[in-house]
Amino acid sequence: MFEHSSLRVLSLYEGFFSGGARVLHTTVVSGLHAHGQQQHSALSIHSTVRRESMLQHMTDDPRYRALRAIGVRVASLGRSTDGDHDPRTFTDAEMDVAVREATGVDVVLSLKEQPLRLVNQAGFPDRPVVACLHRSDPEHSGAALDDLLTAAGSGRLAAAICCAESTKDAYAAAGVPEHLLRVVPNGIDLTRFHPVRRARRMALRGTHGVPADATLVAYAARYDEMKNPRLFLAAARAFLDKDPRGHVMMCGAGMSTDNPGLVADLAEAFGGRPDLLARVHPQGVRRDMETVFSMADVVALTSAFGEAAPLCLIEGAMCGAVPVTTPVGDSARIVDGIGFVTSFDADEIAETWIEAAARRGELRGALTHARQRFSHVRMLSGYAQVLEQAVRGSGLRVVAA
Repeated sequence: MFEHSSLRVLSLYEGFFSGGARVLHTTVVSGLHAHGQQQHSALSIHSTVRRESMLQHMTDDPRYRALRAIGVRVASLGRSTDGDHDPRTFTDAEMDVAVREATGVDVVLSLKEQPLRLVNQAGFPDRPVVACLHRSDPEHSGAALDDLLTAAGSGRLAAAICCAESTKDAYAAAGVPEHLLRVVPNGIDLTRFHPVRRARRMALRGTHGVPADATLVAYAARYDEMKNPRLFLAAARAFLDKDPRGHVMMCGAGMSTDNPGLVADLAEAFGGRPDLLARVHPQGVRRDMETVFSMADVVALTSAFGEAAPLCLIEGAMCGAVPVTTPVGDSARIVDGIGFVTSFDADEIAETWIEAAARRGELRGALTHARQRFSHVRMLSGYAQVLEQAVRGSGLRVVAA
C-alpha cells in the first residue's frame, strides 16, 4: 500500500548558484521535506559553478544552506565548471556516488533537463524520473533537450512538471509526449513576500540611499542575454530622464560594478549623464529580495526570450510593487489585472513604469486579492501529487523507511 509520508525523493541539481529556478526548486524540496510529507535528499553534479562572471561555491549558496538546515542530505559529484572534464561523461567514482544516492530513493526529481545526462547513463539505478521544466524555449537548452527526449523515449521519464502553460506548449512542440507534461504554476512563501508598513518602507529606503518620495523601479535578473539588461538600461535612461524623482535598483548575479560587462553597458547607456547614473543602484546578488521589493513602486522584467513564469514578477507584486513585463512566457497571465505588459520599446517601457507607479494605490486591492493565487502551498500540493503518481505508475511498492 502506498504510504504518503514514506516517499523518498532525490533531487538532481546541475549546481547550487543564484537563479530563480533554484530558488523555486529549493522552496519545493524544503516545503515537502520540512512538513513531513516526503523524505528528500539532493545530489549536485557541480560543487563550484562560474556564472555571470561569478565563481559560486555550493556550500556558500543560501539554497544549499537552507536544505542542510532542515536536515536534507546534499551530496555532490565535486565537479567545477572551471575544470577540463567532458560534461557528458562521468568517471567510475562519480557514478559510484550517483548510484549510492539514487539507490535508496523511490523517485528522482531533476531540476531542469540538464542533469538528465546523468540519469541516462547505463549504470544509473532504474527509478522513475520527474523533470522540472522552467523555460519556454527548449531549443536554447542545447543537448539537454536531447537528454530529455532520450529519457522520455527510454521510459525513464515518468512525468515533466512545467511551471507555466507556455512551458508545456513549447516542450510538447519540441517532441516531449504531451501525456507526460503536467503544469504546476509557480508559487512563493507569502509569509516572506508581503507589503510592509509605510514607516518600515521609508526606513529601508533611507538605509539604501533612496529618497522617501522617489519612484523606485526594481530589476531582479542575472546578467544574461535572455534577461535583456541592455534594454532595461535603455528604458532606465529614458525613465530617469522623464522622472526627476526616479531611481533604479538592479539585483542579481553580474548586476554589480564588479562585472566589466555591466560597467561598459552603463557607460554606453548613460554616457554624458552622470547625474542620471547617480540614481542607478547596482546591488549584485541580494539574499533579501523581499527587502528590495518592499521598497519598490515597480518591479520590471525586460527579458527577450526563454522566460516561463518569472518569480520576480510574483515576488515583487506580493510585496506591493506593480509588475511591468515584456510579453515573454506566461508573464502576461501573471500580471493580468495587477500590472502591465509592454512591447520591447525602451521609451514605452519607461512611460509604463511611470504610469504603473502612479496607479500603485489604485491597484493595491487587486494585488491583495491575488495573493492566494500565488501561494506556494498550492504549488507544493501539485508537486507532491505528480511525484506520488510517478511512483504509483512505476509499479514500485513504497514502504515506510
